[in-house]
Amino acid sequence: MPRKISANLSMLFTEHDFLDRFDAAAHAGFTGVEYIGPYDFAPEMVAERLQRNGLKQVLFNLPVGDWAAGERGIAILPDRVDEFRRGVDTAITYANALSCPQVNCLAGIIPRDVSDDVLAETFISNLSYASEKLAESNIKLLIEPINTRDIPGFYLTASAQALGLIAHIGSSNLYLQYDIYHMQIMEGDLAPTLSKNIDRIAHIQIADNPGRHEPGTGEINFPFLFKHLASVGYTGWIGAEYRPQAGTEAGLGWLEEMKQS
Repeated sequence: MPRKISANLSMLFTEHDFLDRFDAAAHAGFTGVEYIGPYDFAPEMVAERLQRNGLKQVLFNLPVGDWAAGERGIAILPDRVDEFRRGVDTAITYANALSCPQVNCLAGIIPRDVSDDVLAETFISNLSYASEKLAESNIKLLIEPINTRDIPGFYLTASAQALGLIAHIGSSNLYLQYDIYHMQIMEGDLAPTLSKNIDRIAHIQIADNPGRHEPGTGEINFPFLFKHLASVGYTGWIGAEYRPQAGTEAGLGWLEEMKQS
């Protein structure tokens, strides 16, 4: 059974200031961390918290634009290409400082008055550029389909769509980030999709549905899926990216059960 579980610090331990969440995650038994992005803090500050707690930096996103204003990535936006490319350079600086082996690219929300062809061309061009640039530093590039209930208008919404882009671009450094919660909402058929595409999946994230809460609070059979992932040879990290129902610490029973099984 996969046992490399990382805490998403953008959603877990939020009662703490960001840097203190590293301490809380390690204390709770996590061995890795991920989050939206580290860019509000100097790389050495983040690296110190990782080293102090013996944590692995598993993943973060390329700069996503103005998150507080509702932006969820800029990779499809034709008027933000220069900003996107600068963001790739920034992400490389942080990934090298934090020994992070992979970064995720959020596509963005579809803007008004831009054709589908232009959005696709922009996204493909940006992913081609970023995958090659990141490969020079031995950093994987991931793309993540997201459900349109949580993020209305998001561009990348299905595993087949993402895998089609990966095949079209043809880069050996471009992978799928498979979020079980998002894909349960958008398409279901979780186990067969994982089996068929495991060689292109570099990272998996989990939350239950409905509610995006802890595993075991909804309809998804996580004990089965964890065993299934082991059976198909998945050895990567699994990111806990959920909204705790009653505080992070109170909802960690699923993690203890998984470790003991």
